[in-house]
Amino acid sequence: MFEELNSRPADSLLALIKAFQADERSGKIDLGVGVYRDAMGRTPVMRAVKAAEQFLLETQDSKKYLGPEGDLQFVRRLQPIIFGQSPAFEQRLVGIQTPGGSGALRLGAELIQTAMPSAKVLLGTPSWPNHAPIFGSARLAVREYPFVDLTSQQVKFESVSEALSSANPGDVVLLHGCCHNPTGIDFTMEEWRRIAELLVAHRLVPFIDLAYQGLGDGLEQDAAPTRMILETVDEALIAYSCDKNFGLYRERVGALYVMARNSNELGKAESNMAALARVNWSMPPDHGAAIVRTILENAEMSAMWRAELDEMCERVNGNRASLADAAPDLAFIRRQRGLFSNLAMSKDIAAVLRARHGIYMADSGRMNLAGMQPADAGAIVAALRAEGCLKQ
Repeated sequence: MFEELNSRPADSLLALIKAFQADERSGKIDLGVGVYRDAMGRTPVMRAVKAAEQFLLETQDSKKYLGPEGDLQFVRRLQPIIFGQSPAFEQRLVGIQTPGGSGALRLGAELIQTAMPSAKVLLGTPSWPNHAPIFGSARLAVREYPFVDLTSQQVKFESVSEALSSANPGDVVLLHGCCHNPTGIDFTMEEWRRIAELLVAHRLVPFIDLAYQGLGDGLEQDAAPTRMILETVDEALIAYSCDKNFGLYRERVGALYVMARNSNELGKAESNMAALARVNWSMPPDHGAAIVRTILENAEMSAMWRAELDEMCERVNGNRASLADAAPDLAFIRRQRGLFSNLAMSKDIAAVLRARHGIYMADSGRMNLAGMQPADAGAIVAALRAEGCLKQ
């Protein structure tokens, strides 16, 4: 059965983790894998999460199946966080629990393929490396277009407009809701409004990937583009992840929401979501979603979580400021948001930074700024200057 298989290359980020762990130099700096780290270099369990787990330990009385829809109270409790307290489109929304944001993207891709297999997915590049494979594995055609010029660190909005204007009705546009991965470069609200106009004019369907809410400018500010888009269009998909803003990376906690034009179409979308989930993972895991639901149902835990998330956001933006202050050429990093920024560099330069300086980042030049300490800024800048990435 397996003799005709071709070996696949190892995941580059997993290889980066192993290389960093094997490096015995004391001054090494990990800017690779996209997880939040505190001032001690740890990825801690949030205090609110610990409190919720203790509550569940004491009160949970069953481990029975949830059903393919998952914990629907978790899905409903998330809605006001994402969409606001009283959205005009609330009656046209339905959600389902998924294994992480990746599961939400895959389920959304399968739903698109079922509903309109001819639809193309427009993907601005650079993007999260797993976006194109997820849609491709669901047998959807992916059309890439340049989104950012990494040399100038500016959005190529003319390219974005051209891509949307030349798409066919029913095509899907993948959009990062906030804290763009890998660039940290988000659209301005004026650009978001122009995108909303193009979506309506050309009858395109937005698929919003919202994986870092609260880690850019705060929960409300980070949700503003998504809410504005949904107030403008009549159909949309939203993939949501709790991995980062609840620190639940290994629990795989996510949700897929669909907004339809009316209750009849919403019901059909909901039944297809459940059927597709059933044949993909049958039932989603419970523990992480139960943690999030417990936090959002409890005023004290919810306030604790919000305060912790604000601290995390402040720390990431503080790291950005430290790096921007250390080199005028990196001033753009201050205005970007989220865990990542992406320098314009070759794979060879990234390898040299690891070998000579112990600075570990992805081959693409993506840096996880939540992985550094403010005191690391000088060493990072010195290494970049030594290899010609910055002006002397």
